[in-house]
Amino acid sequence: MAQTQLAELIGTMARALVDEPAAVEVAEFDGDGQNSSVVELRVARNDIGKVIGKSGRTAEAMRVVLAAASTKVGRRVHLDILD
Repeated sequence: MAQTQLAELIGTMARALVDEPAAVEVAEFDGDGQNSSVVELRVARNDIGKVIGKSGRTAEAMRVVLAAASTKVGRRVHLDILD
Protein backbone atom coordinates (compact mmCIF):
# COMPACT_ATOMS: atom_id res chain seq x y z
CA MET A 1 0.00 0.00 0.00
CA ALA A 2 1.38 3.38 -0.93
CA GLN A 3 2.06 5.79 1.87
CA THR A 4 -0.74 8.31 2.32
CA GLN A 5 -0.45 11.94 3.26
CA LEU A 6 -1.31 11.00 6.85
CA ALA A 7 1.67 8.67 7.09
CA GLU A 8 3.87 11.33 5.50
CA LEU A 9 2.63 13.81 8.11
CA ILE A 10 3.71 11.52 10.96
CA GLY A 11 7.07 10.90 9.27
CA THR A 12 7.69 14.61 8.87
CA MET A 13 6.87 15.32 12.52
CA ALA A 14 9.04 12.45 13.72
CA ARG A 15 12.03 13.45 11.57
CA ALA A 16 11.84 16.96 13.02
CA LEU A 17 12.02 15.59 16.58
CA VAL A 18 14.79 12.99 16.42
CA ASP A 19 18.59 13.09 16.19
CA GLU A 20 18.70 10.38 13.50
CA PRO A 21 16.04 11.33 10.92
CA ALA A 22 17.31 8.72 8.44
CA ALA A 23 16.24 5.96 10.87
CA VAL A 24 12.58 7.05 10.88
CA GLU A 25 10.31 4.44 9.27
CA VAL A 26 6.58 4.87 8.78
CA ALA A 27 4.27 2.12 7.57
CA GLU A 28 0.52 2.22 7.08
CA PHE A 29 -1.83 -0.76 7.19
CA ASP A 30 -5.55 -1.19 6.78
CA GLY A 31 -7.42 -1.28 10.07
CA ASP A 32 -10.46 -3.25 11.18
CA GLY A 33 -13.05 -1.18 9.33
CA GLN A 34 -13.25 0.09 5.78
CA ASN A 35 -12.39 3.65 6.74
CA SER A 36 -9.69 2.93 9.27
CA SER A 37 -5.98 2.36 9.18
CA VAL A 38 -2.99 1.98 11.48
CA VAL A 39 0.19 4.02 11.11
CA GLU A 40 3.27 2.41 12.64
CA LEU A 41 6.23 4.62 13.51
CA ARG A 42 9.74 3.28 14.15
CA VAL A 43 12.68 5.43 15.19
CA ALA A 44 16.22 4.70 16.37
CA ARG A 45 16.32 3.20 19.85
CA ASN A 46 18.04 6.27 21.35
CA ASP A 47 15.36 8.56 19.85
CA ILE A 48 12.29 6.77 21.22
CA GLY A 49 12.13 9.09 24.24
CA LYS A 50 12.08 12.15 22.02
CA VAL A 51 9.10 10.84 20.08
CA ILE A 52 7.16 9.76 23.17
CA GLY A 53 8.05 12.80 25.26
CA LYS A 54 7.68 13.46 28.97
CA SER A 55 4.66 11.53 30.27
CA GLY A 56 3.73 10.71 26.66
CA ARG A 57 2.83 14.29 25.82
CA THR A 58 4.64 14.42 22.47
CA ALA A 59 3.11 11.13 21.32
CA GLU A 60 -0.33 12.31 22.41
CA ALA A 61 0.14 15.59 20.52
CA MET A 62 1.09 13.66 17.39
CA ARG A 63 -2.05 11.54 17.79
CA VAL A 64 -4.21 14.66 18.15
CA VAL A 65 -2.80 16.18 14.96
CA LEU A 66 -3.25 12.84 13.17
CA ALA A 67 -6.87 12.58 14.37
CA ALA A 68 -7.62 16.10 13.14
CA ALA A 69 -6.04 15.45 9.75
CA SER A 70 -7.73 12.06 9.35
CA THR A 71 -11.14 13.55 10.11
CA LYS A 72 -10.66 15.91 7.20
CA VAL A 73 -10.25 12.98 4.80
CA GLY A 74 -13.00 10.91 6.43
CA ARG A 75 -10.83 8.17 7.93
CA ARG A 76 -9.98 6.90 11.40
CA VAL A 77 -6.25 6.47 11.89
CA HIS A 78 -4.45 5.01 14.91
CA LEU A 79 -0.76 5.72 15.59
CA ASP A 80 1.44 2.96 17.02
CA ILE A 81 4.97 3.85 18.11
CA LEU A 82 7.12 0.73 17.93
CA ASP A 83 10.45 0.15 19.59
